[in-house]
Amino acid sequence: MAKKIGKSLCITSAKGGVGKTTTLINLAGTYAKLGKKTLIIDFDLTSGVIAVALNKNYEKSLVNLADDIDNNQYNSLNDYVTKYNDYIDFLASPKDPRQAGRLDARYIDLILDRAVLAYDMVLIDTNHNINEINLSLLERVDNILFVMTNDPFDIKNLKSLLSIFRDLGKTNYKVLLNNAVNPFKNYFTLYDIKNILKANIDYTLSPKFYIRNIDDYIMAGKIILLEDKVERKFANEYTTFMTMASDFILEEEEHEG
Repeated sequence: MAKKIGKSLCITSAKGGVGKTTTLINLAGTYAKLGKKTLIIDFDLTSGVIAVALNKNYEKSLVNLADDIDNNQYNSLNDYVTKYNDYIDFLASPKDPRQAGRLDARYIDLILDRAVLAYDMVLIDTNHNINEINLSLLERVDNILFVMTNDPFDIKNLKSLLSIFRDLGKTNYKVLLNNAVNPFKNYFTLYDIKNILKANIDYTLSPKFYIRNIDDYIMAGKIILLEDKVERKFANEYTTFMTMASDFILEEEEHEG
């Protein structure tokens, strides 16, 4: 039987503070519920927070992986990932942000090629800066999820970014409107946002998903959607994450014979 290749998804935004990393972690939890082996890669190289959000210490980072590839000391991706649970691992950003400059875009293909061979889903966290690393990631991954809020600056920035995508003929992206980050901001209707962006809003998280004590979950390293009581309380949002996961997942499973 041929080796099954996983899929890569970059979760990004046009502005900070939109709930991008929380969305990624909950999406990883959704894939875990579906029994999919998932790797989170923290490509926010200067201020990555995946390890903090999952409350896990780690020994090796993306920089160690890149160094070992360069020095022909790489053996297995398992030597660099940190285990969260039976289905979720993560590959951390460097602890010292000064090391970020040691990782350039040429490593992206080398890392992702190895990751999709070992995992069903590879979820990539990054920042909203337009730089060589981020542009190379957006060009390389199978799919992109833009997370946005109902905020004038956010909408303006995403409009410009999506215009560039259209000019380049790129269509492998979807847009999530996260109304749960700040439920008190409601500047535009959904109709208005679509008209401004000249793009569809594929998914929406409602203000009801706003969790006042979210810091308690983060400090404990808990993934919100893996908590049973949260799943029951936020049934609609749970359905939204399941829909996203299904849309980005492998469409066909390989069969023996």
